[in-house]
Amino acid sequence: MSRRAELGAFLGWLLGTGGQALVDSFGTARSFRRRTAWCWNIAPAIPATGEIHDQVQIDGIYVGSWCCLIAIAGEHVIGWQWCDTEKKAAWAALLGRFPAPRVVITDGGSGIAAALSDCWSDTAIQRCLVHVQRNVRTYLTSRPRTEAGKALLRLGRALTRISTPAQAAAWLGHLNDWYQNHGQLVRARTYRTAASPAPAWVRANQAWWFTHDRLRKAYRLLERLSQAGSLFTYLRTEFTGLDIAATTNRIEGGTNAQLRLILRAHRGMSEEHQKRAIEWYLYLHSETPDQPAQLIRPSNTHPHARRPNRRRAATRTRGIRQHSHRRGRPLGPQRLGRTHVTRAGFTHVLSYNPVICASKGRHATRKWAQKSRAGQ
Repeated sequence: MSRRAELGAFLGWLLGTGGQALVDSFGTARSFRRRTAWCWNIAPAIPATGEIHDQVQIDGIYVGSWCCLIAIAGEHVIGWQWCDTEKKAAWAALLGRFPAPRVVITDGGSGIAAALSDCWSDTAIQRCLVHVQRNVRTYLTSRPRTEAGKALLRLGRALTRISTPAQAAAWLGHLNDWYQNHGQLVRARTYRTAASPAPAWVRANQAWWFTHDRLRKAYRLLERLSQAGSLFTYLRTEFTGLDIAATTNRIEGGTNAQLRLILRAHRGMSEEHQKRAIEWYLYLHSETPDQPAQLIRPSNTHPHARRPNRRRAATRTRGIRQHSHRRGRPLGPQRLGRTHVTRAGFTHVLSYNPVICASKGRHATRKWAQKSRAGQ
């Protein structure tokens, strides 16, 4: 079977949900792993084209101790960046590969605002409305007890139902009316006294705190985004006809969901193999990917081709002298003497120095001494 066929079968298994034993023409799962082990050495990458996109969606997905930052334009992946966590430097490394688009849709994760300010300062920002709804619900819970909390939660839930500039203006008016009616709760403070205990989240040296802290945070989130103009960017007149998205569902529900499905189907893979699976999926979902076989290089199929043949070289192990030829049975560091020649292909030990071979500590030396006394 050719390398092209092996790589095709490997990707069919890697990006699918079936087992290795179900792959045709390979026999057992062990045979499949042995014959396609070289495929893990191929690292696909999407080349930068310099195209200016109307809109780009960015988001991240965590894989073990790694985070993959993904950028999508329209229906296609345009790039990704591996990092340990979402931060400014990682986002800047990803955004710096592409020209600034007209609009970027983001969930507002950590470090993204600073990276956008440095790399795409002229790009309009659209905050994902679904993430805004989740944040509001996190602060207020799904069943707030106060009337102010219930009214603010209704405003948050109405965000994804806005489709015209008139509806957006009405929503902003309702948010202003809410503050006129319940603004005193947002501004209310509680001062520390000896008679009343402080909440658990209050610092020991804190003299006062906002009484309705979570209600205040929910309102301040909506107020800050509305003042920044990033809630209804998709409704601006200059973007009419571009069909700007209001959410990052293209990544969350499309790309990220498929990546999680692949990782769940092949659970148990190492982090490096999980990363390679994600890279292959993202690469094959770019706009113009090359055929996988075109990415095969001699260094992938024979990664150790230029290294010397170590099997024929004399083995030099600290504390053990060995013949350069291959005969006999291999001995561990706790066995002594010569061995009978059983089969070719192995090196037998001439001598053993337990003082030098101290890699296993005093236990190995003591065990060698016990065997020596028993032999006497």
